[in-house]
Amino acid sequence: MRRLSALALMLALPALRAEEGMWTFDNLPLKQLKQKYAFEPSKDWIDHVRLSTLTLGGCTGSFVSGDGLVLTNHHCTRGSIQRLSTKERDLVKNGFVAMTRDQELKIPGLTYRTLMAMENVTERVAKAVPAGLSEKQAAEARAKELDAIKAELEKAGGLTYDAVNLYQGGETWMYGFKVFKDVRLVAAPEIAVAAFGGDYDNFTYPRHDLDFSLVRVYENDKPYNPPHHLTWSTEGLKTGDLTFVVGHPGRTSRLQTFAQMKYDRDLGIPAYLKNADRTRGILEEYGKRSPEHARQVQTLILGVNNGAKANEGSLAGLKDPEAMKRIEADEKALKAAVAKNPKLAATTGQSWAKIEQALKTQAGLIKETQYVGSARSTTLGQALALVRLAEQLALPVEKRLTEYRSESGLKTLKTRLAGPAMGMMGQAPNPEQEVLLFTRGLEDAAKELGSKHSFVVTILGSRKPAEVAKALVEGTKLGDPAVRKALVEGGAKAVAESTDPMVQLARKLEPTLLALRKKQDGVKAILDEHGARIAKARFAVYGKTLPPDATGSLRITYGAVATYPANGTLQQPFTTYLGLYDRHLGWGGNAAKDHTDWNLPQRWLDRMGQLDLKTPLNFSHAVDTTGGNSGSPVVNRKGELVGLLFDGNIEGNAGRYFYDEKVNRSVSVDARAILEALAKVYDAPHLVAELTAK
Repeated sequence: MRRLSALALMLALPALRAEEGMWTFDNLPLKQLKQKYAFEPSKDWIDHVRLSTLTLGGCTGSFVSGDGLVLTNHHCTRGSIQRLSTKERDLVKNGFVAMTRDQELKIPGLTYRTLMAMENVTERVAKAVPAGLSEKQAAEARAKELDAIKAELEKAGGLTYDAVNLYQGGETWMYGFKVFKDVRLVAAPEIAVAAFGGDYDNFTYPRHDLDFSLVRVYENDKPYNPPHHLTWSTEGLKTGDLTFVVGHPGRTSRLQTFAQMKYDRDLGIPAYLKNADRTRGILEEYGKRSPEHARQVQTLILGVNNGAKANEGSLAGLKDPEAMKRIEADEKALKAAVAKNPKLAATTGQSWAKIEQALKTQAGLIKETQYVGSARSTTLGQALALVRLAEQLALPVEKRLTEYRSESGLKTLKTRLAGPAMGMMGQAPNPEQEVLLFTRGLEDAAKELGSKHSFVVTILGSRKPAEVAKALVEGTKLGDPAVRKALVEGGAKAVAESTDPMVQLARKLEPTLLALRKKQDGVKAILDEHGARIAKARFAVYGKTLPPDATGSLRITYGAVATYPANGTLQQPFTTYLGLYDRHLGWGGNAAKDHTDWNLPQRWLDRMGQLDLKTPLNFSHAVDTTGGNSGSPVVNRKGELVGLLFDGNIEGNAGRYFYDEKVNRSVSVDARAILEALAKVYDAPHLVAELTAK
């Protein structure tokens, strides 16, 4: 397709803010880097930071030693630390350091992955989707071809491949990963230090959090020796220094249509926040039963609060009239360019209207989408997954739902279903907690859907939610992995003959859930198809000068250590250990029983005199990141580790939809603070030596 002239492109291109962009490794902004920072990373530099980075599933980590030591955030491993804890040995509260390799604690059910290969399959997939197909048919043809590509690559390369859609489906890649399944906890600070300030300080700045943890990857029961790992910087950062963040940002929506953003503003995010508020209330209700109950849900509540605060910031951004005017103006400019090009007008001219119509259908499904399902029950969720797996495998491959067609995908699903039970945020389900969550979930479904909805009738009939939840949780055997494994291996026959009450209920619910799924798939097919058409039109008009939205795939972003204006002043680029103690004492120290979020563990008070209080603890830098970047390594021009990203400022929470270079800042733990704590608080010179070894 004909592209605009250079002058027309400059005039038409939406304004790209200075450091905006979570860039893919195939399309790095090398020209911008060279122009602004006189720095152009070599291929070796790029490969080194990529191969040193891991995805943890919702978070990021990095290899930081030749013996498989991985650095990530405390909040990224907190669920695992909670599972390893007991009433007598609370590792979340008291922290943990393995003094020898044999003291490292194996974390069950954890999988880490490193991106090893990338292949652009856009053209091959496009050829598999002939013109004239409906949105649903196109989606099915596309999925079939991706399954075939995935099978070919996995057979040839020995890696695990995922399809990665970029630019709203305008490009499709296959990413190949090396998978690690033996991960062991090495060190983690107390939660009072790792999450200092609690929810009050979350998404704020200045911050004083030592939000790090160390784990070790093993292979064949021996520490894994990665071909690439980051070395620890001996110089440290100063204001104005260039930083790079390498990680797996979860999701942004900057390339969505204006209608999709309005949907999120008016319906999507409010529904999320309503659910988060309800979940928080249930967990707090459970925590009030005893101190032990409170311990069990502490991590869960922090996770709920984190998601809610992030979405509140996104919602505030969508309610910013000036920002929304800019977004609408950019869309109008693209529409005008499409209308002037006959080929683009033919393929894409109606795409915005198609998306708006699909969103109306989606709005009509929002209540069912939220309340028809597992009703907050981990065990019912497992039963539903087991039933669907059995029924889908009984069908010919071409008639199955897309995620049940790939052999590697099915293998992963079967392994997960037969493995340790995982509840909210990766924690093992507790029967008492499960009964309460299930009861409240059933109450909510009955209230929101009505007593005559088929889902409510099937589960409750004339019985009370508490009665049903208690009977099902006490009667099921699905908490035993062996029982689930037998059902996975036994297939449709074993599931049909099962007398487990959760499985029997799931079989009754499956027709209702499957009907809803098909409606949702119809909406998704339209959004995906026309989102991809708009993306391809954007390529034709602007080229690949804009970065793709975050999708959980590996990205790199860059920017300098920087201040920003807030509260009538400028925010300090660095905080220090001195500031940590000042904030603690400013709240009255540990004697302040009403404000315990700023309490410190006793050993931190005992070791205060041994610490170099001038040591930088956290810093702000102008890098474009989002959820999923938690645990990302921060590296300097040399590719050395200088920090560990753990948060963003509250002013930047609208970054899901647009980037504001004046106030968008990410917040990271300074690498110097980690070494200082390991050496002088945790008595772990062996870890300091491993981290600083050249």
